[in-house]
Amino acid sequence: MRPLATLTALAALAALTTLTACGADPAADSASGGGGGAKGGTVTVRIPDPGNAGVLARGKRDGSLDKALAAVGAKVAWTGSAGPFAPAAQAMNAGRLDFATGSITSGITSLAQNPGFAFFTATDPDPVGEGILVREGSGIDSLQDLVGRKVAVNKGGTGEYLLLKALAEEGIPAGEVERVYLRPDQTAAVFNAGQVDAWAVWSTYAVAEIGSGKARFLADGKAIGSDNYSLNAVRSGFAEEHPAIVKALYAYLHDNSAKERKDPAAYLNVFTDAGPTAVTGRARDVQIDFTRQGGTVDPIGPEDVARFETVARFYADQKVTPGTVDIAAHLLDVGTLS
Repeated sequence: MRPLATLTALAALAALTTLTACGADPAADSASGGGGGAKGGTVTVRIPDPGNAGVLARGKRDGSLDKALAAVGAKVAWTGSAGPFAPAAQAMNAGRLDFATGSITSGITSLAQNPGFAFFTATDPDPVGEGILVREGSGIDSLQDLVGRKVAVNKGGTGEYLLLKALAEEGIPAGEVERVYLRPDQTAAVFNAGQVDAWAVWSTYAVAEIGSGKARFLADGKAIGSDNYSLNAVRSGFAEEHPAIVKALYAYLHDNSAKERKDPAAYLNVFTDAGPTAVTGRARDVQIDFTRQGGTVDPIGPEDVARFETVARFYADQKVTPGTVDIAAHLLDVGTLS
């Protein structure tokens, strides 16, 4: 991806005037420095706990993230846990979180609500790890077979986008398929009980279902033509005060996402290889395959912005948002930070 030619002015973003500490050290959080380092104290970056897998999990365990941030006068406070982007966006808007990861689809719906954050990285849409999941033996063999059936989606996020995009590609009116709005972490039981016929979902939840041998993708991201990028967001006030920390965080994510793609197994079961957070058996093989075919964390380029805007127009056309969200007004060019 090529860096953006023009930096979107952060001054145009909504400034946060009150910072509320939540699970972080107020004294450390208040330390700031004009160049992104800390004048008189270490700056705390509040990040959702990464769990048992991924670049941030490994960085948490081996200390490499602490080392990278210490070089620019910062440290991490792990706050809460990683999950859907919408509540993370609300936490950033309220000044309780500084960094979060989400999809462009959930990002668009969050941007429609007085955002206090900007996106500063992009990872290409997942060609194989997201899609429309169906149970083996369901008799659903094509997207046309979804007509008259129920599909679980997360409202306004990746799931709803994938389903609507798949139906549009097939020329199927959206109203001919019933959308069942469920939280992703509550959908597996409903799906496996047959209370919905399909599930529009991404790898976080699809891996276990496919790994069980009881489900498969009816259509994956590539077949759907998905423009569902994964993005990293930073609280606007934090980026204004600490640009060098944002740049250092980007560099860490970029370099280590490339390493993860080459050696996915090293980023699985980081803290434990047993229990509900561990990925084992066939599911582990599925996850490794998905990661190898995935993208890396990169700067946001002009070609990415064009695809973001396509998603924003699609969401407006599908009445997911009341109008077309101005994505470009909420993007940050990490290449210009210092």
